[in-house]
Amino acid sequence: MRHNKNYNHLSRKSGHRKALLANMASSLIMHKRIETTLAKAKALRMYVEPLITKSKDDTTHSRRTVFSYLKDKYAVSELFRNVAPKVAYRPGGYTRILKTGFRQGDAADMAMIELVDFNEAALATSKKETKKTTRRSRVKKTTDATVVEETVNKPTEPKAVKEEIVEAKTDANVDNNEEVVATE
Repeated sequence: MRHNKNYNHLSRKSGHRKALLANMASSLIMHKRIETTLAKAKALRMYVEPLITKSKDDTTHSRRTVFSYLKDKYAVSELFRNVAPKVAYRPGGYTRILKTGFRQGDAADMAMIELVDFNEAALATSKKETKKTTRRSRVKKTTDATVVEETVNKPTEPKAVKEEIVEAKTDANVDNNEEVVATE
């Protein structure tokens, strides 16, 4: 049973695991994308996302707190100068994990973890102009709304009656004063 086991220990002792995650987090912040195993990527996401959230508040205390995790002053300055302003509007979910297949040597699941707001390819496709789609409708739209209402609300007449009315109206012998009555 896995009672109270909240995170993956990655088969390492705590000092080794903390150093591994600190190095991977620094690399992710500096390079914006790294490739690693799926288990390490998931553990790294849990490690680095709270640090990015803390970097939104640029104070001395938050810088020192982040530095105690990362142990790299260049990564901390990169995080507070470049990453934090770009993710300031985002309420979480700063990283994306993409599975890339299996490693040839030991068939381990490989994944790429990246910062979401720094993927130029994904941002370019989302900013492309997409063709505006229109919904189909049963009623054809015209410029005059009354014509549409008349065609929708008009009771249907049998075809034979319509033909008699048309013939009566086009008949040359009918005077304008006489009323044409169509019968079935």
